[in-house]
Amino acid sequence: MTETALSNAGTNEAVKTTLDIVEIQKILPHRYPFLLIDRVIEIQRKERIVALKNVTVNEPFFAGHFPGFPIMPGVLMVEAMAQAGGALLLTEIPDREHKLMVFTGIERARFRRPVTPGDQLKIVVSVLAWRSMAVRMQGEVFVGEKLVAEAVITCRLVDREPAASAPAAEPKE
Repeated sequence: MTETALSNAGTNEAVKTTLDIVEIQKILPHRYPFLLIDRVIEIQRKERIVALKNVTVNEPFFAGHFPGFPIMPGVLMVEAMAQAGGALLLTEIPDREHKLMVFTGIERARFRRPVTPGDQLKIVVSVLAWRSMAVRMQGEVFVGEKLVAEAVITCRLVDREPAASAPAAEPKE
C-alpha cells in the first residue's frame, strides 16, 4: 500500500494512510500497557480505519486472565476498537493535543472466539455517524479471517483540562 498523503482539515499537516507506533503515539494519549494498537495499515478519512495489535504472552493482563489458559479480556478488544477509532477521529482534529476521546456508549458487544498469545488482531472500524465532536462506529476484530469480537461504539471529544483543585475540606469537630 502506498502512503498517500491526505490533507488534514484546518491545517497544512498531512495525514498518512498508514501509521507506525511512533506516529500513533503522536495522536493517541495512551501508553504501555494500555496502548492497544501497534500499527495502522489503512485510513479512509472519516470513513474507516484498519489497525493491528500483536498479542504477546508478556501482556500484563495474561498473568491473571487466566493462569494456565491465557485469554485476552474482551473489554480490551473493545478498547482496541475505540483506540483505532480515536486515531481516525483525532487525525481530523487540528488541536488534538488539547482533546481527549472518551466512551459514551458500547452497544451490541459480542465475543465469538478466544484471543490467545501469538494471535494478531486486525481491528476494522467503520464510521456510522460523524459529528464535529462525536462519532458512532462499528468495530470488528479478526484473527486471520475469523471474527472474534464486534461492537458499536460511541465516543465524544472533550477538552483535556487539568482537574480543578477541590477546596480543602474543613476539619470536623
